[in-house]
Amino acid sequence: MDEDVLGSSTGSSSKCSQICTKFSQTYQGLLDKTVPWKKIRWVFVFLLLIGFMARVVLAQGWYIVTYALGIYHLNLFIAFLTPKIDPALDFDADENGPELPTKANEEFRPFIRRLPEFKFWHSVTKSTIIGLICTFFECFNIPVFWPILVMYFITLFCITMKRQIRHMIKYKYLPFTHGKPKYQTHETGKSSK
Repeated sequence: MDEDVLGSSTGSSSKCSQICTKFSQTYQGLLDKTVPWKKIRWVFVFLLLIGFMARVVLAQGWYIVTYALGIYHLNLFIAFLTPKIDPALDFDADENGPELPTKANEEFRPFIRRLPEFKFWHSVTKSTIIGLICTFFECFNIPVFWPILVMYFITLFCITMKRQIRHMIKYKYLPFTHGKPKYQTHETGKSSK
């Protein structure tokens, strides 16, 4: 009798595992199909955020959820702007500090983000959907004086962005590719002639 109970629990556990695996594979397949559509993905997130804000404004509540979502998005944005290898921690053998390439024959080190664009988009989308779902539950509608939360958020945003901009200026990096010069290799230059 004990063997029957163990056998049925193992079978249901295996079935549940198969369903979860199938669901995660389908979800990952859908995510993989969205990779090339960068602008459409960000337009969707922008519309989702507008929908969330409309829900909060029209319902006159859920300010704590909005504040938590804003702090989380700020954290994601800072990780998106930060290089994966922090120059402040990357010291050479000598004590001159981090060395960035200054000549053409030195090592090329491209800007690699701590949080890649796709993961940034995915996290913002998931968190906004979770925040939107939370606005349908009254237990998350904690009464609070919302102007104080706005002031906290603005203060935190200014302090964090000031520190991030100082870091960018100190180590001379730009986290965006728009406006940067594009160089051609010798092979590319010859084939275009």
